Amino acid sequence: MALVPSNVASLTPYVPGKPIEEVERELGISDVAKLASNENPLGPSPLALAAARAAAAKVNLYPDGSAFLLRRALASHLGVTPEEVFVGNGSNELIELMVRTFVLDGEEVLTSAQSFVAYRLAAQAHGRTLVEAPMKARFHYDLEGLKARANSRTKVVFLANPDNPTGTWFTERELVPFLDAMPKSTLVVLDEAYVEYVDAAGYQDALALRKRYPNLVILRTFSKIYGMAGLRLGYGVARPELVGFLDRVRAPFNTNLVAQAAGVAALGDTAHVEAGRALVREERPRLEAGLKALGATVAPSQGNFLLADFPGKVGQALFEKLLREGLVVRPVAGYGFPSALRFTVGLPAENTRLLAALARVLAA
Repeated sequence: MALVPSNVASLTPYVPGKPIEEVERELGISDVAKLASNENPLGPSPLALAAARAAAAKVNLYPDGSAFLLRRALASHLGVTPEEVFVGNGSNELIELMVRTFVLDGEEVLTSAQSFVAYRLAAQAHGRTLVEAPMKARFHYDLEGLKARANSRTKVVFLANPDNPTGTWFTERELVPFLDAMPKSTLVVLDEAYVEYVDAAGYQDALALRKRYPNLVILRTFSKIYGMAGLRLGYGVARPELVGFLDRVRAPFNTNLVAQAAGVAALGDTAHVEAGRALVREERPRLEAGLKALGATVAPSQGNFLLADFPGKVGQALFEKLLREGLVVRPVAGYGFPSALRFTVGLPAENTRLLAALARVLAA
């Protein structure tokens, strides 16, 4: 008798970026810069930190299982009703909940190959069939290809916009024909983890599109521009009956007391969000230009990171050499980009340091 189902036994666990402390311990170095996990180098909002400290004094109590104050704050922030908001332990939990709640035996999950690995992991963990469409032009979602692979068994479609790990994006003009082609019984999940960084013309207004497409579900997070990755707080917007089903399936206290309080406060700190946005808008083009000057092919990005391909190089080898320079970056061979690395846009000094270290290791 097998110990676990075959779909679980065959899972490849998600590999997180190396923590700074572990790199320093392993290599005996200090002053390590982590540019691997698309975290906000400015840190969390001071208002969120103050709220978290105050909430920490009450952690002997269970959190509000309904996240009443947080859902109300999010509803006000987004212009929706609290009944349309759901929250989770990072958007990763929400991705898993979408599959666990809605994809029945014999139904399928559809997404793009080489996109965010959590979609594949969620489908596989629950023994659901995953259908993937290859990317076009190497780094871009192919919505026409996805549409061609949709069928009567397609229950949930995951679309990351901007995408991770490529940073590429599609426009509302491209998205609408895809939504038109999906039956109302197919849930289209638009993962907007990096939405606050987007300044590209033609990007979708997902909240407005929901009025035309009731099967559209939006996922967002506090992990990126809000600088709260360590508190694990994600949220989504969907029609109330869908939220009701998700609430039946999720764990009773799936967002902790400190995270809820910090999330409410962070929503009110528009200056901190704008500072994070300004940093990326200033530094991303500079980092992109520096990478191209070193011979890399750089995918266009609307996130707080860049995917750079180094022809003729092995990404894992470059990653290990950069570790010895005190820089933690992200190898992406597991996504099908064996000669590429993903770089979070850091502080100006970190980006300068990264480009100088890359120049050294590429020349070695």
